[in-house]
Amino acid sequence: MKTIEVCLTPELLHQHSIVEKVAVVVDVLRASSTMITAFAHGLERLMPVAYVEGCVALQRLDYLSAGERDGAKVEGFNFGNSPYDVMHGDLQGKSLAMTTTNGTLAIEKSKSAKKLLIGAFLNLSALADRIKELNEDTLVLCAGWKGQMNLEDTLFAGALVAQLTNDFKAKGDSALAARLLYENAKNDLYGVISQTSHAQRLKKLSADDDMRFCLKKDEYHVVPFLESEHLVV
Repeated sequence: MKTIEVCLTPELLHQHSIVEKVAVVVDVLRASSTMITAFAHGLERLMPVAYVEGCVALQRLDYLSAGERDGAKVEGFNFGNSPYDVMHGDLQGKSLAMTTTNGTLAIEKSKSAKKLLIGAFLNLSALADRIKELNEDTLVLCAGWKGQMNLEDTLFAGALVAQLTNDFKAKGDSALAARLLYENAKNDLYGVISQTSHAQRLKKLSADDDMRFCLKKDEYHVVPFLESEHLVV
């Protein structure tokens, strides 16, 4: 039986072997949720960029731009890091460059994986089905917040471990802890996550609607994956 393990923050990634595994990058609030939403609304490809300057350069090549720093939209970008922003934009057949404080950096650090997928509550079941199809050892990388663990990504990791419990063996205490946390919180995800540090930041930015949307399960059936330098579906 293949294994599924959880890395609680990119700062701990060096403790995991990733090269021969499927990596699932998750940044529930809000990068991975925004990416999934963009593809569900017609986006053709997305270039994840670690730094703002990279997005600015791609704007000159007719890429749309999306991103945030410390939760706030980058000045001059088409979109913030918001599912509601991108779902109301004209993305059909377009290319998007995106940079965020945590999510795109986690993607950058995971590029050596055998396959790199993007996950969130919005595509939980579709993602689980895709992992079953690939049938490879899998590592869930939680983007966290500036190198620290955060609860929302850990809860998603736990939800994925629970969803795959009959097909994959949970490896390590991080996977077990994530699943137990999720089982305890699953009936009131918003109530639990609204207490977290990042939720408090989003509330100050009047982004509570974003947070509620990001916690919806199985809203979409798209599973973005990395092909060369771009995410596609």
